[in-house]
Amino acid sequence: MLALSRKSGEAIVVGNNVEITVLEVKGDQVKIGIAAPKSVPVYRKELYLQIQEANKAAAEADSSPDAIAKLFS
Repeated sequence: MLALSRKSGEAIVVGNNVEITVLEVKGDQVKIGIAAPKSVPVYRKELYLQIQEANKAAAEADSSPDAIAKLFS
């Protein structure tokens, strides 16, 4: 992991097209802004983990023709 110190208004660039800017620092909270192309998904980590779990559950679900038919009946 790379750890950087930045002040409010300063930014870092990830790759060629993602910019992360420190917008505000208040106590133990930091507000950041992320500028990225629409093709690059940006998620809070806890939401990303929920999406991964949902995808895993969907992949493991019963997808037999009978189970699919039951969804539409």
